[in-house]
Amino acid sequence: MIDQSSLDKLRQTAQENDRELKDRISSLDQDSIDLILTGARSHYAWTDRPVTDDMLHRLFDITKMGATSMNSSPARFTFVRSQEGKEKLAKSLKPANVPKVMGAPVSVIISYDTEFWQELPRLFPHEDRRPHFANKPEHAEDTAYRNSTLQGAYFMIAARALGMDVGPISGFSNAIVDEEFFAGTTRKSNFLCNIGYADETALFQRLPRFDFDDVCEII
Repeated sequence: MIDQSSLDKLRQTAQENDRELKDRISSLDQDSIDLILTGARSHYAWTDRPVTDDMLHRLFDITKMGATSMNSSPARFTFVRSQEGKEKLAKSLKPANVPKVMGAPVSVIISYDTEFWQELPRLFPHEDRRPHFANKPEHAEDTAYRNSTLQGAYFMIAARALGMDVGPISGFSNAIVDEEFFAGTTRKSNFLCNIGYADETALFQRLPRFDFDDVCEII
């Protein structure tokens, strides 16, 4: 646990850092927004340009800063690059997704640890929140799944921000992935995401999106 004096200093530093950031940059320009969301596309065909280990480390270092409940950070990332790893992953895939994974520079299993809460003394050190989850497996899993999904979204946006392309996949068997990669552990797969540098010739037209009034309300 952190003593009150140290906690006060850390809070003051955090507040100063936040003010400095907002003074330095108040919003992204439209080109940046286009790159990460409004102009970005999901990709399923890839060039042979490699994704380096240094890039994966940088990608994680950005992703990990995204907000999660109680800073719990339950997501775990398995970067599958080897032929052996891809063949294991292919066992779980629907047939149409096999070439997408086999052709990608890196396929990522975004998973979550159902025992994430054991790390809370490290990640949320000013108060012991473990009793919120101890002996409550359904609550722990709901929290892990929800927050790992958030982290998966941060991961995709971070990859695009670094100039890479992404191709998320949900057409697979979680049970097979868990057996092949996480047997005997407390980890469970959430979804898959290919990353690399896309071959744009495989793109089709952008699909429709809802308008604000279709799905939003202000009350």
